[in-house]
Amino acid sequence: MSWGTELWDQFDNLEKHTQWGIDILEKYIKFVKERTEIELSYAKQLRNLSKKYQPKKNSKEEEEYKYTSCRAFLSTLNEMNDYAGQHEVISENMTAQITVDLARYVQELKQERKSNFHDGRKAQQHIETCWKQLESSKRRFERDCKEADRAQQYFEKMDADINVTKADVEKARQQAQIRHQMAEDSKADYSSILQKFNQEQHEYYHTHIPSIFQKIQEMEERRIVRIGESMKTYAEVDRQVIPIIGKCLDGIVKAAEAIDQKNDSQLVIEAYKSGFEPPGDIEFEDYTQPLKRTVSDNSLSNSRGDGKPELKFGGKSKGKLWPFIKKNKSPKQQKEPLSHRFNEFMISKPKIHCFRSLKRGGATPEDFSNLPPEQRRKKLQQKVDELNKEMQKEADQRDAITKMKDVYLKNPQMGDPASLDHKLTEVSQNIDKLRLEAQKFEAWLAEVEGRLPVRGEQTRRQSGMYDGQGGPTGNSCAQDRESSPDGSYTEERSQENEVKVLAADFDDEFDDEEPLPAIGTCKALYTFEGQNEGTISVLEGEILYVIEEDKGDGWTRIRRNEDEEGYVPTSYVEVYLDKNAKGAKTYI
Repeated sequence: MSWGTELWDQFDNLEKHTQWGIDILEKYIKFVKERTEIELSYAKQLRNLSKKYQPKKNSKEEEEYKYTSCRAFLSTLNEMNDYAGQHEVISENMTAQITVDLARYVQELKQERKSNFHDGRKAQQHIETCWKQLESSKRRFERDCKEADRAQQYFEKMDADINVTKADVEKARQQAQIRHQMAEDSKADYSSILQKFNQEQHEYYHTHIPSIFQKIQEMEERRIVRIGESMKTYAEVDRQVIPIIGKCLDGIVKAAEAIDQKNDSQLVIEAYKSGFEPPGDIEFEDYTQPLKRTVSDNSLSNSRGDGKPELKFGGKSKGKLWPFIKKNKSPKQQKEPLSHRFNEFMISKPKIHCFRSLKRGGATPEDFSNLPPEQRRKKLQQKVDELNKEMQKEADQRDAITKMKDVYLKNPQMGDPASLDHKLTEVSQNIDKLRLEAQKFEAWLAEVEGRLPVRGEQTRRQSGMYDGQGGPTGNSCAQDRESSPDGSYTEERSQENEVKVLAADFDDEFDDEEPLPAIGTCKALYTFEGQNEGTISVLEGEILYVIEEDKGDGWTRIRRNEDEEGYVPTSYVEVYLDKNAKGAKTYI
């Protein structure tokens, strides 16, 4: 089956068919391109959706994600973000493996098709030229034959006429001979051109056209194979991301299975537990007795509770009413029915002991005294932990500055030690302020936990590297309270104790003046321009000696030679420590 033999006379149709094939290929390229745009748009929308529902930092939403159900939702958002990434991979792979590749192939195909049909047209033009030569030779031969025949008839007519002179007859005979010779020459020329045309025609239909059409057929078959391979690639690109998409979906299922309703319920208890004890039973009060009625120890209307343990916040306090019950203004006041008292108990505004600023939107006290005991304790503990973290951060910064100052003292050419004094003083003052603040919150925390703010207990809450002394500062809302006539409380704040803290001496002494030995080597991952004092410039890929590793401040001390040493950021180098070197850490 060959187009050259079967379709030898369908040159124009083949030209149309091959153009249609190229149009189909371009249509498929356009289809894949639009698919990649859809994938990118879908991925973008998924990412925006995931970002929209991500918890905002330092907001109430972030606190909600302590619950397992909310954490599962957060995991779902993260997995959907990864899911979107796979659709971006699909778009990128289809663009690189199909769209770009086929677009280049189409240009090559168009050029090859143009060349083949150019050769075909050239062969057609050649055979048409040969045919025109043959027709011209044939007409000339026909004309010469007719002229020779007329000349012969004229000669015979003149020869038969007795009135014509012999000279005219001879002239007619010569003319007939000339015409006859021209006819013979035209015949020979026509025969030669015909033979040549037949040969050219045979080569055209049996050699040139079959060869050209065979090339066109092979070109078209390659196009068909290429579009089939592209369709396979189209499916394979999708298939490659299915395992990763499956992992994303498995992650969502795993997060859903990790939801623990009991744990969430316990978190609700921890979040809203007040620490108060529920009220006891109300005993029957007999109004029929003439004697003075006896009020039970655990009655809600008793203003001096003796039987039940009181809720204490530390300091001195008098007997307390239960926070939801009003105190009778006068013992002679008319007694209200028990149902009225119960209704009053249900609808009255609670006057909770030590609760200030209960109105919404009011300023929150520094000691969180507006919260129930349990919630107040959690807030104070959280504040203490935050202050301790800040003190640790400032202490690390002070140690780094002290280390840098010591380097400057040993190597004055690296920098001026006095330039660091101001920064060191500022950091020390920050540590002192944070320590005083932490002691203040420690005192309030000790008060809430119902224990005296002993200094030994305070220092145990702080990091072991800090030393300080001073008593608790007390703005205790539970101290010196008196009952007002209407059953509420008034507060008398005690004077705050002044706290004096002795600054700890953290200066390190370095007696060894010998140059530090190398404990390993390092390779510079990036180029670093050491413009500050005490630093050293390195080039990417440079190998140097490590003489002091990172102590937690983010800097590593290195040496290029005996005269050049300094600090570079730890993230800029890859360190290879010698396990046998003195002072080198062993990493497992």
